[in-house]
Amino acid sequence: MPLGKLEKLIQRLKDGTGAIMYHELKYLLAQFGYAELKAGNTSGSRVAFWNKEKQDIIRLHKPHPGNELKDYQRKLIKSHLQNNKWL
Repeated sequence: MPLGKLEKLIQRLKDGTGAIMYHELKYLLAQFGYAELKAGNTSGSRVAFWNKEKQDIIRLHKPHPGNELKDYQRKLIKSHLQNNKWL
């Protein structure tokens, strides 16, 4: 059975292989109940993703130049999702 979009993205995150773009991160986090916050302490390249159900927040900088996540951002997201038992 072929892997779906979400499964492929999770596999790339777990393996550390292949680029992950910012729009893919937004999609991934949305699947786990996170929404990008548009106001408050986020400004410029800073962004926050909020999970209302878990009362949990992930803060990071939008990747620039370009839209590809940096290694430290990938590790942060992977660690966060593992700590919440989602990976």
